[in-house]
Parts: sequence; structure tokens; C-alpha cells
Amino acid sequence: MKRNILIHPDPRLKKLCEPVADLSDELRALADDMLETMYDAPGIGLAAPQVGVMQRLIVLDCVKGESEAPRPLVMFNPRLLASSDETNTYEEGCLSIPDQYAEVTRPKVVDVEWIDRDGKVKTETFDGLWATCVQHEIDHLDGKLFIDYLKPLKRQMITRKMVKLKKELAREKV
Repeated sequence: MKRNILIHPDPRLKKLCEPVADLSDELRALADDMLETMYDAPGIGLAAPQVGVMQRLIVLDCVKGESEAPRPLVMFNPRLLASSDETNTYEEGCLSIPDQYAEVTRPKVVDVEWIDRDGKVKTETFDGLWATCVQHEIDHLDGKLFIDYLKPLKRQMITRKMVKLKKELAREKV
């Protein structure tokens, strides 16, 4: 089931998420809903707080090529174990900040640990776009948005655009 994506500024997007204590069928269904929502948007990552659920759950799939098989990842309680000194700069966007993009510099390579949908602890090293995406989504779980990396003026400009967009969307619903 497709979920509604919260638009910045929404106070839930700035809150710290609770760890997932126990995997339930309800949480697995949420992960499936989030993947469906992410693919439909379309996006390459989505965090639970973006759909109003304050739990440490992210989904991502950075496979872009039509010829490549999708690689959907579901991560409960993801955490960074290590990150490289070498950095990458990508133009980031966010489904909660539609049509706004900015360059953000992050570690190029990260080691991440998480619990998969079967309750198994996994660790993997991510590089390039995958590393950027997983860091972006984990930031959501800590109440941090990609615009928080920007200079205040640029961040305020984007926030004003989002306030205007939210007003327009609210008018359309009436």
C-alpha cells in the first residue's frame, strides 16, 4: 500500500526515531509499503519518519540501470560502523523536499550494520551513490535533513518554497 510522504517542514522529520525492539509482521508490511512508495515516487531511498512512523527503518535501492535487476534493501536499526576519510559530493534530493536539490559532501565509503527483514544482523560496505543514500536515510532517523548541511540562506530559501508548496497542496485538497 502506497503511503503519503510528509513534506518539510513537518516537526516529525526533525525528531529522533526509536529503535525497532522486535520485528513484527506489521513492521515487515510497513517496509513493503515503503518500498512501494519509494519506487512509485520515484526515489532511491525512504525512511520511516517520512511516512510518519517514528521507528528506525529505512529502505533503499540505488540500482538505476534498466538492464540491472533491482536491489531493494530493508534495514531495521541501521547504524554506521565506519566511514572513509575520502569524500564524495553528490547532488542530493529528498522525497520530503520535492524538486529541490543541492550538493552535499559525505564520506565516500561506509560500513553499515542493520537487521534485515528476517531478523538477521547484516553488515556491508557501501561505496559511491549507495554510501550517500544510506547516510542520507540514516540521517532521517536522527532528525536530520540534507538541507541541514547547507548554508543558512540556501536552507531558508528551500524551506520557504516547501511552506508555499504545502499551502498549495492544502488548497488543492479542499
